[in-house]
Parts: sequence; C-alpha cells; structure tokens
Amino acid sequence: MTKDQKVVAIQEIKDLLQDAKVVYVADLDGLNAAKSSEFRRQAFKQNIKVKVVKNTLLQKAMEQIEGVDYSEMFQTFKGNSALMISETANGPAKLIQGFRKKEEKPALKSAFVQETFYVGDENLNALANIKSREEMIGEIIGLLQSPIQRVVSALQNKPETVEAKAEEAAPAVEETPAAEAPEAPAAESTDETPAAE
Repeated sequence: MTKDQKVVAIQEIKDLLQDAKVVYVADLDGLNAAKSSEFRRQAFKQNIKVKVVKNTLLQKAMEQIEGVDYSEMFQTFKGNSALMISETANGPAKLIQGFRKKEEKPALKSAFVQETFYVGDENLNALANIKSREEMIGEIIGLLQSPIQRVVSALQNKPETVEAKAEEAAPAVEETPAAEAPEAPAAESTDETPAAE
C-alpha cells in the first residue's frame, strides 16, 4: 500500500468515526467469504456499517479524531479487525450474538458505546443488553403515560360504576313486585272459580 493509499484509507476511517457514538471493533478471522458476506448483509439490513481495516491505519485514524480518546481500544488491535459503526448502542452486539449461534466468530475486540469503553469479548452480553435510545424513550413515555392512563381509565369507568350500582339497585326493586304479582292473580283466579260455579 502506497503512502497516498494509506492517507486515503485513514481519511475513509476518519469519515466513518467522525460523529460516531457507537463504535465496535470485531474479529472476523475464520469466516469464509460466504459467511463474511452474510454477516455484512445482515449488518446492512440493521443499518450497521462494517469495514475491514488494517489495525495500524485504524489506530492512526482514531488518534486524529478530536473529542474522543480511543487509546483504551488500541491494545485489542491485533489480527483481523472489522470496524462496526451504528446508531443503535446494542445493534452490533446483537448482530454478533445472533451470528455466533452458528459460528465461533465474529468475536468482540472492543467497543465505545455511550461514552464508555468495553474491552474484550466477555463484554458482549452486557453490550447486547444495553437499551437503545429508542427503547429508553419508549420506556419513559410508557412510564409517563401510565398514571395518565389510570386517571383516564378511572374517569371512563366511573360513570359505568355509577350506572352499575343503579342497575344493581333497580333489579332488586323490580324483583319484589314481580314476586308479588304471580300471587295476586292466583288469589283472584281462586275467587273467580267459585263465582263461575
């Protein structure tokens, strides 16, 4: 790779990293071409950018990014490395987990998520369980709506409750005359029979 090619490659990596909030570095070594293509296809469907990079170029690009010190990740830059950029904090971790149900790789080398560094494959489960921004917003909205829904439900059920109590009281009143009504005609019919004779 010429010096100019290296400069271009570093710039491409910098462009990917520039405003990235979720950065994973994974080891895809051992995946054949077909499996590697399938991994990339699944990543594309989940809006995760995957780029196989040279470790030295990745480190140089990260060193040039302002605002984030990626140096904690540098120790993991050995062997084959794939850079994964996502908008969703747990997206790449879930993708790796799903893929590993059938394969040994990819393995997590390191990650930068929500301003925290995770180094080592043992952090994969923790990363997969991080709630995405959308999930957190959904939960907050659910929590905020819950008391409102209870109030609305109570208000909607209150007229029904009043009506139900009125209905319970009304049948009791109706049942009493209904019970008396059959007795009265029976008494009348007894009186009428002797009169007919």
